[in-house]
Amino acid sequence: MHNYGIDLLVRNHAGVMSQITGLFSRRNFNLEGIICGPVGKGDESRMILTVADDSKLEQIVLQLEKLYDVIEVARVEDSPLIEVLGQL
Repeated sequence: MHNYGIDLLVRNHAGVMSQITGLFSRRNFNLEGIICGPVGKGDESRMILTVADDSKLEQIVLQLEKLYDVIEVARVEDSPLIEVLGQL
């Protein structure tokens, strides 16, 4: 199974991670791994999600882009970090 990464820049406040993981849960889509940490002055965070290849992935990415607290969304396929998270 091939893993992909979704790199998110989000507003850093309580409830954002729950909002994002809830989107996956409502779509019955499993997250393989999550890394999150503040960037800059701390008002934003970078989240890297690893997910398995699935037909629902494109739709979820489109829905992530619509969330108010999500500033940027990028799919990442070839990254050492994605490989490491896939092995955990």
